[in-house]
Amino acid sequence: MPRNTPRAVPHTAADWAAFSAAEPGLAQTVEARFGAFTHHVLATLRRDGSPRTTGLEVRFVGGQLWLGMMPDSLKALDLRRDPRFALQANPGPGTGMGGGDVRISGRAVEVDDPAVKAAYGEEVEPPEPFHLFRTELTEVVRTYVEDETYLVVQVWKPGEPVRTLKRT
Repeated sequence: MPRNTPRAVPHTAADWAAFSAAEPGLAQTVEARFGAFTHHVLATLRRDGSPRTTGLEVRFVGGQLWLGMMPDSLKALDLRRDPRFALQANPGPGTGMGGGDVRISGRAVEVDDPAVKAAYGEEVEPPEPFHLFRTELTEVVRTYVEDETYLVVQVWKPGEPVRTLKRT
């Protein structure tokens, strides 16, 4: 393969409803972790490819994980240019992290349909105007401590069962 030829990347992703149906227990835990606090950390890619992290509120509405943003915010412009993202739940105060550390990776698809945006707006009541992105999940990870002995990492990818790794 020539040196600068990009490799094909498989488009394996699932929406929140598909993830919840495949792994309801993990989905419930992840949703509860995001629901415990209002603000979380979103990572996007800048124009030069370097990472950008910013605060963000997320919503689980109608079987979807939604990302809403102010008009022309840098994170929205990043996602329009390159839809890949990583989202980490707010760990909360101290070091307890009840429910563990959870992260979601995927692609954000901007929604321009006025009816979909209006339905989201009625449910969430965001400041107008706003960008709205529907997520396509490529990975969900939960890390937690079990019995004060094991570091447990659960990894889910579309089309695969959850892998659980334990370390002492």
